[in-house]
Amino acid sequence: MLSLEEQLKIIKRGTVEVLPEEDFIRKLERSIKENKPLRIKQGYDPTAPDIHLGHTVCLRKLKHFQELGHQVVLIIGDYTGMVGDPSGRSETRPQLTLDQVRKNAETYQKQFFKVVEKGKTEVHFNGEWFSKMSFQDMMHLASKFTVARILERDDFSNRYKDQIPISIHELFYPLMQAYDSVMIKADVEIGATEQKFNLLTARGIQEIYGQEPQVILTMPVLPGTDGVQRMSKSVGNYIGVAESPKEIFGKIMSIPDDLIYPYFELVTDIPEDDLPKIKKELEDEKTNPMTLKKRLGKEIVRMYYSEHEADKALQEFEKVFSKKELPDEIPIMHFEHDEPEIWIPHMLVKAGCAKSNGEVRRLIKQGGLYIDNKRIDDEDLKVPVEGEKLVKLGKRRFYKISGKVGKQ
Repeated sequence: MLSLEEQLKIIKRGTVEVLPEEDFIRKLERSIKENKPLRIKQGYDPTAPDIHLGHTVCLRKLKHFQELGHQVVLIIGDYTGMVGDPSGRSETRPQLTLDQVRKNAETYQKQFFKVVEKGKTEVHFNGEWFSKMSFQDMMHLASKFTVARILERDDFSNRYKDQIPISIHELFYPLMQAYDSVMIKADVEIGATEQKFNLLTARGIQEIYGQEPQVILTMPVLPGTDGVQRMSKSVGNYIGVAESPKEIFGKIMSIPDDLIYPYFELVTDIPEDDLPKIKKELEDEKTNPMTLKKRLGKEIVRMYYSEHEADKALQEFEKVFSKKELPDEIPIMHFEHDEPEIWIPHMLVKAGCAKSNGEVRRLIKQGGLYIDNKRIDDEDLKVPVEGEKLVKLGKRRFYKISGKVGKQ
């Protein structure tokens, strides 16, 4: 194992807090002395089928621990996922069924291992213990916490003051996450800053069950591509780790300049010593931020695909956006319609280029729809069905659409 100082330098990269730090130093010293790895916990509720760069902020910290020789333990919250984490929520989450959560978990497991090393990762579903608990067991667990402590949470206290309903099942979430730490005997738990209450709850519950309390390590919440809200699929400002190299690179190019440094720090592998140099470059008025964005985009594509795909994504971006040329590969979409003309939103939905008429109308209002290199401004415009059309939606989506008049 590396020395205490070397480990601390790596572990603290990008972190917000380590609580209590003196406990963490003591645990690390003991781990080095006894050559015994710490058990590092991270829980994920599979409430959506894919993970994005926001999820990887904590996953990458797990990877750091893994590379330092510690034991990473991933908890997939099939049971906590049915409750839904109330952290940062202003209302009750819609409840998912166990089947929905487990279906999402299949994708989660595949994508976790784009970041952490599968052979060195211990994976548990928390249904392993919660499914076996009786009602009496749950009441015993519930007796370990008070309503007063629960209402210390800003999200609960604010909802209570504003007379916004709080469902009883939501109150169980911090306890359930805490009990996960008891079951896997966690030494350290990693989570986003908004998870701080849940992570601290686990310390108290572990003590009640006769365990040494875990140390908590909080990581910043990653802003999405809009630079305003946290990265989220529901908001649409996300970059998925399983998206195509071209899509990942293009989305990185769209982020605000003030996100360049945080993204380098939190979601890439670049050496620690390079970060001050990047910060200095960004502060220099002579630096074109686009140069660093391209480096960032290449770095992220390389991590999830390869150097070749990173170079290819850069070339494609420069060809389409810098040189105003068309991409090398444009999907050809076909549709049929029973009349010679068709309303543009209907055409794009029928051809599978858009999910709804509303999506197309919004694009037209934003000036983001082009057909045969002409911007479409009229939401009610109809076009001939027959013939091939070059369609551009937004900044990066190109299609060739071929229509045919006939029975649908």
